[in-house]
Order: sequence, then C-alpha cells, then structure tokens
Amino acid sequence: MIVFCGYANNDVTASVPELPTTGQRVQAVAVDRGDGGMAANAAAAAARLGAHAAFAGAVGTDPLSTAFLEALAADGVDVSLTRRDAQLTTALVLLTPDGERAIISQDDDLTGADIAAAAGHADGGWLYLDGYRFPEAAAALADTARVVVDLDGCESREAALAALEVAEHVVLGRGQAAALLGDDEVCASLAGRHGTHLVITDGGRGALLLPPDGSSTRIPTIEVSAVDTTGAGDCFVGAYCTELARGAAPTSAARFAAVAAGLSCTSPGARAGLPHRAAVLSGLDTASGADTGSPGEERTSCDAS
Repeated sequence: MIVFCGYANNDVTASVPELPTTGQRVQAVAVDRGDGGMAANAAAAAARLGAHAAFAGAVGTDPLSTAFLEALAADGVDVSLTRRDAQLTTALVLLTPDGERAIISQDDDLTGADIAAAAGHADGGWLYLDGYRFPEAAAALADTARVVVDLDGCESREAALAALEVAEHVVLGRGQAAALLGDDEVCASLAGRHGTHLVITDGGRGALLLPPDGSSTRIPTIEVSAVDTTGAGDCFVGAYCTELARGAAPTSAARFAAVAAGLSCTSPGARAGLPHRAAVLSGLDTASGADTGSPGEERTSCDAS
C-alpha cells in the first residue's frame, strides 16, 4: 500500500493570456473548477497506474468535499483514512495558453497526529508526504513506513534537510534544489550523507537521479504538446511511488514517472490527463525507440517540475 498524506484542494483555474506582473490586470477568458491538491493528485495518479493507493487528508462534510472524495474513489483511491472535520481548501491557478501556470494555495488542517496515523496505516509500506509538512513532520514519522517526500512547497533549507533526514526518496524541482540545497555536486553529497535518493526534476530537460552511492543518472522525457502542466509534478511523484511499491529500481521508477508526467500535460486540469499504465508503457517503448543519444537530450514541452 501507498498512503498519500497531504493536500486536498478545490482548484479554481483562470485561463489568462499571460501571467500578470506586479500591479498588472489581465482578463480571464475562462474560469473553471476541478479537483486538485498535491497528495490527492499523486494518489489518483498512482491508482490509475495500478497501485493500492490510500489518501489521508483533511476535508469537510460539505457537498464539495463529498464530491471530491467520490472522484478519488472513482479513480480507485481508498479514502477511508481522510478526516472530515476540517475543510476542503482552495487553490487559485492562473493558466496561460502555452500551459504555464502560477498557483496560490491555502493552508490545510493536517496535524502531526494525522501524519503519525498515516504512517501507521502504511504498515511497512510506503508513505508519501508533501514538502509543506517539514520540519515539524519529522517527529511524527514511524520507523515502519518507507517515506517519499515531494518537496514542492518547501520554503526553507532547514525544512528540506529535515525531509532528507527521514525520507528514502525526495523529489524536488531544479529551482528549489538550487535555492534550498545547492548545485548538483552539493545535492549529490547531501544524498550520500542522508542515505536518500534525490530526484531533481527539470521540466523539458528531464530529471537527475542522485542515489546515496554517489552515482548519477539523467532521466529522459518525452515530447508532447502541452495543454496544461498543472499537476504534472504530482503525477511524476505518484508514478514514482507506484513503481517503487512494485519493486522497481529507482532509475526505472524515475523513467516511468517522467513518461507519465509528460502524458499528464496533454489534457486540461490536474487530473484529466493522468494516464493509465498501458499508455505509460507504450510511451516508454516509444521513448526507447527514439533514443539515439544521451538521455539528457530527450525533449518535452511539458514542465513536470
């Protein structure tokens, strides 16, 4: 089992001609609502890919919260671990015609006790946490869970290092890695020091896997026509967790995840484009057949960071 503990959101997406700068006003051409949230998106991605996925979040008892959980359940996610005495938070997403986006998120009501309970329910399996939980989450984690942390949303070096201390696998974007940890050499050193597999995603340039043994692997991407990159990073982590839970090596898991994330960009919204397993396997075959050079030279128009 993989227990996904973290954000559940109602996404309000405004389609805009360009992302506004400070003081600028732009006219939305459409405003849509949809389900989102880092952990919930990752759980949905994992379930579609065949994992036994459970979501341990915090929502309310209102109709919107009920519909949110029903949508997760329809994707095959176990929602019985979700606490319903809180509220479903809102995320505001600005989306441009070329698929770029900016996101404003609202804090949720998850506590250290919720995280400890989620770790207990993982029962020796895998536990996913988002980066907003650190450094406080470190004290709540049980030794029985194998932890994957998506550091998207992490705001300090202290929090990032706390995640590295307790997680077997940590995923973060290139910009965050540079801001919170340092360059690739420093990141590789930290992966070794903490015994952590560090995955640095970099949009169309693929990803870099830094295992604890000091080696490194460039992870290729696939070329797609991006419609919306919202949730692509969540899809990457959900797919990565799925393959780890199946017993795949981290390199194979990251390659699978990169293809899944690319495919997820081909439909609007955080979940509409989440692929099923057969599509990812087909994409892997296509990418392997087209790979005539370095994995780092593969291309995609999807930003999965």
